Amino acid sequence: MNVFGDHMENQKKGMNYEWVVLSVTTLGVLMAVVQSSAILIALPDMMSALHLSFLTIMWVMLSYMLVTTALVPLFGRLSDMYGRKKFYVIGFAVFTFGSLLCGLAQPQYCGSDLICYRIIQGIGGALIIANSTAMVTDAFQGKSLGLGLAINGIAAATGLVIGPVIGGMLTTFGWEWIYFLNVPLGAAGTIWAFIRLREPTQKRIKENFDWWGSVTFIIGIGTLLLAISIYAFPIWSMSIIYLMFIVGIIFIGLFLWTEYSATSPMLDLKLFKKRDFTIGNTTNLLNGLARSSAVFLLIFYFQGPYGQDPLTAGLSLIPFGLSMIVIGPLSGSLSDRRGAKTLTIMGLVLTAIAMLGFSFINENTPFLILTILMIIMGAGGGLFTSPNSNSIMRSVSPKQRGTAAGTRAMLTNVGSMVGMAVAIPMVLSNIPEADMIQLFIYGGGINPDILDIFESGLHSAFFLFFLTSVLAVVIALFRTKNNAEDNLLYNDTKQSL
Repeated sequence: MNVFGDHMENQKKGMNYEWVVLSVTTLGVLMAVVQSSAILIALPDMMSALHLSFLTIMWVMLSYMLVTTALVPLFGRLSDMYGRKKFYVIGFAVFTFGSLLCGLAQPQYCGSDLICYRIIQGIGGALIIANSTAMVTDAFQGKSLGLGLAINGIAAATGLVIGPVIGGMLTTFGWEWIYFLNVPLGAAGTIWAFIRLREPTQKRIKENFDWWGSVTFIIGIGTLLLAISIYAFPIWSMSIIYLMFIVGIIFIGLFLWTEYSATSPMLDLKLFKKRDFTIGNTTNLLNGLARSSAVFLLIFYFQGPYGQDPLTAGLSLIPFGLSMIVIGPLSGSLSDRRGAKTLTIMGLVLTAIAMLGFSFINENTPFLILTILMIIMGAGGGLFTSPNSNSIMRSVSPKQRGTAAGTRAMLTNVGSMVGMAVAIPMVLSNIPEADMIQLFIYGGGINPDILDIFESGLHSAFFLFFLTSVLAVVIALFRTKNNAEDNLLYNDTKQSL
């Protein structure tokens, strides 16, 4: 009787721990997304208070994404080697400290200090992102992983919905409260993670750290992403940008050569021999390129042809977020039982339909049509994201989950940054800077003389995202079938916590 009682108690503790992990990771996701969407509402106040130019405010947003993208694979590998909990707790603390510094930025530095503080925040964000998905995978049993990942997805969609509202409320007290909000939440998350998280019981293999691979990767991917970002928001001449592309490609080549011969590589390239890992990450990159950039372009659209202010433009995206909130958990749960292939293909098809629809919108398009298209896009994201993440994480062994999660997050961000670097010049390259500032920062309409130019670029960008979504559908057709049932690697190496 006592043995049976102990067994039930252990099951109960295990079940509770799944939700402990989910509570910690969900708080991290919610903080990051709420701030990202709330910042858009605070931009006019930040520009005025800190004496920022249009390019500086763009780099305030890009610096965080650039640092996060470059570092998540490295931090994922370190977490596999030395433990996820410690790196996650450090990440939460660094993100919180960076948020405090951002709120303390001073006008005499004209944004340079804020960009530096965003880099610190990005380092913390990379530590959180690299470990969140891996920890959820560690904690959840095989048949509920999709649901766990979907709940994290709900947090992201919820943050997108409530971020503009929170941003509008906080800016009445001052732009800095967009960042100060993270301080108590981040402190609570850090303490909660330190007290309740625990490391997997599986013994980690002692391996040497791949310093050469890490250095070449960070220089290569960092230089390429910086070149892409500067191409979209130019601060240097094109000759320097081309040189940066060449340097980035050379170092990425050195990184690949190093990883093939390394005994303990930072990124095990053999992972890409797994079909679901490769297809999942490729479609993830293409979907990130299309969907993330589409949200950004819609904000331009609502503030331009639709003549909305930033807060109203943010609130207009609610149908997209709500659709993801509703569909995400259903697709996550279904992927646990039926696999990822059908769901991810359906999600990518819906995304492609939405992109095609958006390529025909203009200033006279009824909001009802826009709402339908946003619901379709949100449903596509909800159907795709969790099953695809589920498939990627199931395709690797427990000791490689940090690397897998970091790679997935990196490619998502790479897709977003490439999409923005392509779309923004297509839409804004022929628009004077004063009109760009009015359009993106203040909203309320666009100069009628350049409306046709703006809409033509918008149509071209959305049609390009339609084509990339179609390509993602074609690639997803080659995914293995019934991954949730057939992948024995996950179940055979499943660890207890």
